[in-house]
Amino acid sequence: MKTIQVVVDARTLKLADREARSAGVNRSALIRRAVAFYATKRAEAELAARHRAGYERKPVAPGEFDAWDAVQAWPEK
Repeated sequence: MKTIQVVVDARTLKLADREARSAGVNRSALIRRAVAFYATKRAEAELAARHRAGYERKPVAPGEFDAWDAVQAWPEK
């Protein structure tokens, strides 16, 4: 582990302490979790943007997925 210095305002420090206490961890663990969470959400957003851009470049053709309708439907009772 490396030791770093992070500057935050009083409100953010109070919030961090409250969240750390609630999670049963110290500030450092909370910040590590927050950075990991941020990185995960950012990667998910980038992937969604890539998917969206791909479908904008090549939209779904009419009937392209019709063959899957029967597979995805609930079976008749």
